Amino acid sequence: MLNKIYKISIAAGLVAVPFLASAQLTETRKIIDSAYAIVKDLLIPLVFTLALLFFFWGVAKYIWSVGTDKEEGRKIMIWGIIALFVMSCVWGIVYFIGQEIGGGVGNVYNVNIPNIGP
Repeated sequence: MLNKIYKISIAAGLVAVPFLASAQLTETRKIIDSAYAIVKDLLIPLVFTLALLFFFWGVAKYIWSVGTDKEEGRKIMIWGIIALFVMSCVWGIVYFIGQEIGGGVGNVYNVNIPNIGP
């Protein structure tokens, strides 16, 4: 297992070498915008959807089960609600901090990226 982690780390390092070797990062803005768009438009809704499906899976398991399986469905529902609550709170805190400090969530254009050149 540890050997596999080393191999993955070495491969990731070799992939990152061209980025580290270039002194002038002219495409940095596009990379930041793309990463932000992926997180905002794809990952966050996907995680919220998975948590909601997890909750509904617990509801279905609770409704269709008999006896001790009802307890398992109840636990799944509780963990689904906890996951949705935590994710909503974290996203609310991120949004609040972004509004107060950065002028809005997604306003990545205020980030000054140091570069070399005119």
